[in-house]
Formats: sequence, structure tokens, C-alpha cells
Amino acid sequence: MADRLWARPSSRRSVRRSLADRFRPYRVILMARARSQLQYRTSFVTDILGTIGVGLTELAEVWIIFHNVKILGGLDFTAALLVFALSNIAFSLADMIVGHLDTLPTYIRMGQVDAFYVRPLPLLTQFMTSDISLRRVGRLTVAVVALAVALSSADVRWSAATVALIVLTIVSGTAIFSALFTAAGGLQFFFVDGAEFTNSMTYGGSYAAQQSQRVFPDPLRILWTFVIPTAFVAYLPTLAILDLPGDRLGPAWLAWCSPLAALVAWAAAVGCWRAGTRHYQGAGG
Repeated sequence: MADRLWARPSSRRSVRRSLADRFRPYRVILMARARSQLQYRTSFVTDILGTIGVGLTELAEVWIIFHNVKILGGLDFTAALLVFALSNIAFSLADMIVGHLDTLPTYIRMGQVDAFYVRPLPLLTQFMTSDISLRRVGRLTVAVVALAVALSSADVRWSAATVALIVLTIVSGTAIFSALFTAAGGLQFFFVDGAEFTNSMTYGGSYAAQQSQRVFPDPLRILWTFVIPTAFVAYLPTLAILDLPGDRLGPAWLAWCSPLAALVAWAAAVGCWRAGTRHYQGAGG
């Protein structure tokens, strides 16, 4: 019994060491990518300012709409600002991590995908760690400030459940958008020149997530809720956080199902990725 008790700390250390060794290649690659972007400071600052401009432009769109109407889709400006902030935080994080999967058609056309197959890392992991878009920090900053303003302005009944829901929403929303990017990447093996089709899932889903779902007709609401679950990213959580009434297609309690929506989205994304990589036969030179 004493030998077992003394053996536990060493076994735990060995597990931690093995996990650290397993993730060390990914950490080295990501750090190298980050340093390469920070090396050219003028270009990096310009990119940051550009993404800040994109975030401010989208925020201005929300302000202009609610400057002319007080209520749209059951939301006032504060609620719409919360939807905007949550969706942009999730999309910016996902775009920073896996948004570069958009460049996959270029790798396919240039015959560079084959080089990834000879490396001792999973193909999807290699593409995810092939780059990290630090310039997305600008748009993320705008979204974080908008979130702070919305939460301080809204009549939020703060509790442990509310804080948990906000954290759960950001994590699940990031996972949902990451799954959309991955699914779109898998479909690129079939539609090499079909960027418009895959962008409708990623960037179209991002735009839909920023809106009140009640502004869409029922077929689109079903699409953005139960097929491409972007309603779980911000709209449904906003209803739950602000204690707003939902409707038959979007009750507020569905916000707590966002982790389930993320799991379903990732199951579909993995299926698309596996189907795409199996369909790929090589560049042929």
C-alpha cells in the first residue's frame, strides 16, 4: 500500500511529461508562426488596424440600424450589441485558429497537399497549426469592448449561472465556427473552385450569427439553428442572459444546449474532412 502511494506522484509526473512531449511540436510550430508575423512590425500593425476597421464597420452597421428603429427582431440596441459581441468574439477566435483553412484550395491546385502526408502529424492538425492569424486580435478587441459595454448597459441578473453561460457561450461558439471552417475545408477537396459555396457556411454563418434570428423567414431560421447552428453562438444565449422571451423556433432554454450543438457540428465537420481527404487522390505532379 505504501509503495502504491509513493508511486502515484511519479506516475502523474510521467503522464504530464508525456502530454507535454506530445504537444511540444504543435507549440513550437505555433510559436514560430507567431514570431514570423511579429518580426515585420509595420505590416503587423497595419493588419491589426485593418481588422479593427472591419470590426468598427460592422459595429457601425448595428448602431445605424438601431439609430433608426428602436426594436428589431425582438431586440433593442443593447441586446443587439450583446449578440454582435458574442458572435464576433467566437468568430475572431475561430478565424485566428483555423481560418487559414480557406487557403486549402491553393495548396490543392499547387500540389502542396502531398507534402503534408509525409509528415508525422495528423493532416488536420498540420493545417490547423500551419498558421495563426494574429491580426485577428484587432477585431477580437472590438468585440471584447462591445461585450463589456453591452453587459454593463443591460439589465443583467448576475449569478453564477449567468457567468457560466457567458463562458460556455464563448467556448461553444468558437467551437461551432471552428467546425464550420473545418467542414468547409473538407468540402474544398470536392469544390476546389467553390469558394463561394464554402464561404456561405463560414462568413455567411458569421453574418447570420450577428443578427436576431427573428428577422429571417422560418426556412432560414431552421437552417441557421438546426443545420448550421449559428443561432447557438450569440442569439439564443442573449435571450437567456437578458431573460428575454423566445418563440417556438428559438426558446431561451436552448442556449444551454450550445455545447451539444458544438459537438454535433464537429461530428459533421470530421465527417466532411474524412470524406474530403479520402476523395483526394494526389496532385499528379
